[in-house]
Amino acid sequence: MPLIPLNLEIFAKDTIKAVQRGDIIIVIDVLRCSSTIITALANGAKGIVPAKTLREARAYRQEHPEFILAGERRGLKPEGFNLGNSPLEFSPETIKEKHIILTTTSGTMAISLAKDGRWTLIGALLNVKAVTEAAMKIAEKEKIGISLVLAGKKGHFSLEDFICAGAIVESLPTKKVKHSDAALAALLAFQQSSRSLNSIVQLGDHAQFLKSMGFEADIEFCCRLNAFGIVPVYRNGVIDPLDILSQRWRPK
Repeated sequence: MPLIPLNLEIFAKDTIKAVQRGDIIIVIDVLRCSSTIITALANGAKGIVPAKTLREARAYRQEHPEFILAGERRGLKPEGFNLGNSPLEFSPETIKEKHIILTTTSGTMAISLAKDGRWTLIGALLNVKAVTEAAMKIAEKEKIGISLVLAGKKGHFSLEDFICAGAIVESLPTKKVKHSDAALAALLAFQQSSRSLNSIVQLGDHAQFLKSMGFEADIEFCCRLNAFGIVPVYRNGVIDPLDILSQRWRPK
């Protein structure tokens, strides 16, 4: 059986390459969009609607006033929003059985770039094992490649997303995957930092920014490896938990 191609798109703007290849796309935004999405779904949210802009998010809320409006700009909750972008805010008491409209500086933009992908999954340190297993099952069944897309921060390289990509690479069966050089570099980065994930991640620019804003607890939470078995999938404008046995999630 041919090896499954594994690519790493370090900049979210290159997502179109993965879409054109027909790859399974795993969007990674560890601090904090991906982690917040995973946590919200694990805590019972019905679904999450990602919005690229504040205007788009507010317009969607006008159409669906029962939805929770959440997100951030410059790390903080925008005026009039119910929740920010801290995964710690998305408790079962707050979001269970509710839909959420989410807009963030970089994460939801990266997700929107992958909206035409055959499969678009959401990954973070919180769900490395689960998202890897799901991606492999789909790739083997459909004989397609896997692309890891780093959301970064406003188009710039992100340390924590790169390390998370490495964790996903390590979880993939090496005998079944053909790694790109970038994927191998991410693997080496994770292997060097795996014993002290939290302290290494906190060296990054975005983590330093979040710490300055008082969100150090968020960083610690987002560095929990394999805390959840949830695999979010983006399809038809909504992010829901993936069930690869469900007819609902067959490819387009």
